Amino acid sequence: MDAQGATRIKRLRRNLKLTGAIVLLSVGVLLPVLFSTMVGILTIVLGTGSQSVILGVLTISFTSAAVGSGIIVTVLLGRRSRTARLQADFLANVTHELRTPLSAIRMYAQTLQLGLLDGDRDRTRASVDTIIRETEWLEAMIDRVLTWRAAARDRFELDMVCEPIAPTVEDVAERFRRMLAPGEVSFHVEIETDALVSHDPRGISAMLLNLLTNAYKYTGSDKRIALEVHDSAGQVVIVVSDNGVGIAQREIGRIFDPFYRVESEKGTKASGAGLGLAIVRHMVGAHHGEVFVETRPGEGSRFIIHLPIASQELEE
Repeated sequence: MDAQGATRIKRLRRNLKLTGAIVLLSVGVLLPVLFSTMVGILTIVLGTGSQSVILGVLTISFTSAAVGSGIIVTVLLGRRSRTARLQADFLANVTHELRTPLSAIRMYAQTLQLGLLDGDRDRTRASVDTIIRETEWLEAMIDRVLTWRAAARDRFELDMVCEPIAPTVEDVAERFRRMLAPGEVSFHVEIETDALVSHDPRGISAMLLNLLTNAYKYTGSDKRIALEVHDSAGQVVIVVSDNGVGIAQREIGRIFDPFYRVESEKGTKASGAGLGLAIVRHMVGAHHGEVFVETRPGEGSRFIIHLPIASQELEE
């Protein structure tokens, strides 16, 4: 059994323990509640006089209070267990994702340190390029976590400028190219916009880089990714498309949720922390835009973002 399978079994056992505790608590509360309710009803129906009615009403009232308390405790325990599970999964996924580029950086750095490539300039240059490329991936992962941390706490302050987004898009495209090995990806970029947009360059960069890294992650060996930007009907339209695995219809409504990761056909979760698309939705909303998804399983995906062009008053 591989490490991923062992992790899933441990997680399942932990969830079963939490579920068993919640069920036991619910049963322990519900049985006395049902008994007390029956006693209260019988007291009202069979009793005579006002004292019996008062006693029955009090019994039912205390029973209702017990039911409410039991429901509140059950909900709180459920939320706490879900939060703990999400935190554990997040730490495990981030640790695994960070370990991959760090391992590559260490391997190539040690190779250079030992002098195994002395005299071979081409292989030395290739090793240095790999170290730089993996450093770019590592930086992108750290930026993603820090951006989400600030956004989730409403501490991501937008520094808005009113200018075309073409330079920002070009910078993101160039950064993404530095993250790719030569010939690894067919990356097409087409930027045709000169409209003024009120935007935060850091926010736009985070949004686009997350879409591009997601496209890279969900494509196979024949990777084809496109980034297109153009003006249309008072909006700037940004399209990031790929030829990847696509998204099942049942999952489209959840892909922008934090920590959610799309399942593959084998039932396994994709690698990553599940923050990329949550950051995209947050940034698009902060810029008063909209994001759409066009996808089919096995045929790839297209993420389409509409950003409003700045009004005449804002331009002035």
